[in-house]
Amino acid sequence: MRKLLSFFALVFIVSCTHQTKQITVDLRDDSSLLWYEQPADEWLEALPIGNGRFGAMVFSDPNSERIQLNDDSLWPAADGWDNPDGTPEDLAKVRQLILDGENVKADAMFVEKFLTKGVTKSHQTMGDLWIAFDSVSYTDYKRSLDLRTALVESSFKVNGKQVKQSIFASEPDDGIFLKYITEDEQGLSAKITMSRPDDNGHKTATTFVEDGVLVMQGEITQYGGQFKGEKRPVTHGVKFDTRLKVKHTGGEVLFTDEAIELKNVKEATFYLVSNTSFYQEVYEQKSKKHLAAVSQKSFSELLSAHTKDYQALYNRMNLDIANSPINEPTDKRLQSVINGATDIGLEELLFNYGRYLLISSSRPGTTAANLQGIWNEHLQAPWNADYHLNINLQMNYWLANVTNLDELNQPLFDLVDRLIENGKAGAMENFGCRGSFIPHATDIWAPTWLRSSQAYWGGSLGAGGWLMQHYWQHYRFTQDETFLKKRAFPAMQEVAIFYSDWLMVDPRDGSLVSAPSSSPENSFINAKGERAALAMGSAKDQQVITELFTNYLSAAEILGIENEWTDKISTQVKQLRPGVRLGRDGRILEWDREYEEFEPGHRHMSNLYAFHPGNEITYQNNPELVAAAQKTMDYRMEHGGGHTGWSRAWLINLQARFLEGDLAHENIHTLLRKSMAPNMFDLHPPFQIDGNFGLTAGMAEMLLQSHENSLIRILPALPKAWPSGKVSGLKARGNITVNMAWEKGKVTVLQLSSPITQSIEVLVNGESMMIELKAGTSKEVLF
Repeated sequence: MRKLLSFFALVFIVSCTHQTKQITVDLRDDSSLLWYEQPADEWLEALPIGNGRFGAMVFSDPNSERIQLNDDSLWPAADGWDNPDGTPEDLAKVRQLILDGENVKADAMFVEKFLTKGVTKSHQTMGDLWIAFDSVSYTDYKRSLDLRTALVESSFKVNGKQVKQSIFASEPDDGIFLKYITEDEQGLSAKITMSRPDDNGHKTATTFVEDGVLVMQGEITQYGGQFKGEKRPVTHGVKFDTRLKVKHTGGEVLFTDEAIELKNVKEATFYLVSNTSFYQEVYEQKSKKHLAAVSQKSFSELLSAHTKDYQALYNRMNLDIANSPINEPTDKRLQSVINGATDIGLEELLFNYGRYLLISSSRPGTTAANLQGIWNEHLQAPWNADYHLNINLQMNYWLANVTNLDELNQPLFDLVDRLIENGKAGAMENFGCRGSFIPHATDIWAPTWLRSSQAYWGGSLGAGGWLMQHYWQHYRFTQDETFLKKRAFPAMQEVAIFYSDWLMVDPRDGSLVSAPSSSPENSFINAKGERAALAMGSAKDQQVITELFTNYLSAAEILGIENEWTDKISTQVKQLRPGVRLGRDGRILEWDREYEEFEPGHRHMSNLYAFHPGNEITYQNNPELVAAAQKTMDYRMEHGGGHTGWSRAWLINLQARFLEGDLAHENIHTLLRKSMAPNMFDLHPPFQIDGNFGLTAGMAEMLLQSHENSLIRILPALPKAWPSGKVSGLKARGNITVNMAWEKGKVTVLQLSSPITQSIEVLVNGESMMIELKAGTSKEVLF
């Protein structure tokens, strides 16, 4: 046990409600502003805006502006696709094949009976708003996205006269609002249209002008759809109604059948709204009423409401790592980093960008952020822009609680609650299990059939348990017992029941194991020298089930619940084969036996789940296993691991947990150099937003850790590159808000506050202390 030192030998402590000095963080442009000296030519140069549901990519082209539109609900119909044909009897045969050493045959049978093989059904673009101006020569160009206000602006000069464009996506007024202002006496002239790409030769939308409003209406189809590896055109889906109204000063506005034309206009305000049949049965009528209401407001009124709403979330926390600001365009700064420079302000910018993107793509009442958040220009996106549940969706939400954005988890819980309800049928029909089964991938309709034509990733059975970690951690951060009772515990119980029934006795050692079991998305070489995926109790599955059972029982104890399942699972958790077992070289085994890995440098590090994002392995409880986890990760890296953006982001989180600040920072630098688009979107490649979110979570993990029991680590993985700085508003488990300042690598001021009275151990500057927090007060520690 670490030695507890006297408070007064180390610090001066002040406890008060009014006199504590606030740690104020100055927000600099270089850590809050993405800006460029030229318009976007490509989609990965455009800047994203979003209100959680409705968003856009803004190109800011003075001659031919493109605003690519998105809605989170634009999906082809569910279309009656259902569970595969596998039965409990088939499951028994797959298990026996594994026991007989016939792993390849087991893989093939599992694919045949339980997987839906190839699936093409994608989240889709809404289309584009085009503003075609008279062709002009312009100078003094600049465009920007201010993360402090969620406002995209561009400005330039034509004949020495300034033109300015401002655009934002508002949550309170549920629309996208755009304003042009020009100093030119001739004003602005432009043709405004909307369009949507055809789907394999099929028209997907119509546009027309109605009562001075430009309208685009369409329906999402997938004529190139595929299910069970066969062509399955989807000819219907979510319908949408998008409407644009323009109000102007000076000049005139003309209307044609399919366009609005501006003639010599000095100011123009665009009011853009959209509604879909996913959210509204009478979506067209809703759009009409909605547009009529918001178009009565001025641009400044709309902007004021938007800014207030957005900043209520964004300003909850701030980070300032002391460094010299760099007044250069973002793309040039990124290129400098690619060339070897270090840019701390750009790292801060990425941290803030992750928070901005989550606020912009996940609000209560919207769908969960998908593989691309909400920003997608395709009719058939990479990986369908769906939800992958073997890390990618989870990584999207790693940052929510720690960066003080608790309520942004709600769309995740909404999706998972639907998965749990839908997964009950498949659990029983396919596997003969009660409770609910959640697969490794799903979409907006929350189907629970296993997809993929390969067992390596399609045979992942641990997704449900992993998702339950988010319910439990949300409770640990918020201490919201109502949430625990009414939402988290019922969800955890349904998934725990499934695993309780799913587990089987391994005749080789009598332990309970998950079978069949994969290690997504890696594979191994079996005793016959064959590449295979399925085994008996992979490390990740065993770790996930152990964690879920443990958390489920803890939740039951907190709530005072005892039932048949708490009794059964209390017994089973002791019989589980440990998910953390070491091989001859001291690494954590990935499967049930010490197989050779087919891809030693695989991007997934599934056998490290118990270390991160789990907390079974900690310095506090089992430091010897931390060393084994370190060796496991080092081996992965030596063989080329971390080569995708999101995988590199996971490495940052892992290195932070290893308390290796300099190595974590090195991976931040590598992520910037290898996996970043000009608009700072993370690249798998292609674009995958989980790397952005994972990076923000990893930087937070470097500054604050609270995953251990009643312990907060302050600056646990501070790199030498961040010698001084300040942060306010980080959240620790226990609903503790943390502010701090540091100089020369040492904390100088620490402030903790809590809405409840509690005692917490804090490890700061290499020393441990117990701090008593009183409800509603702040405690300041000066070093």
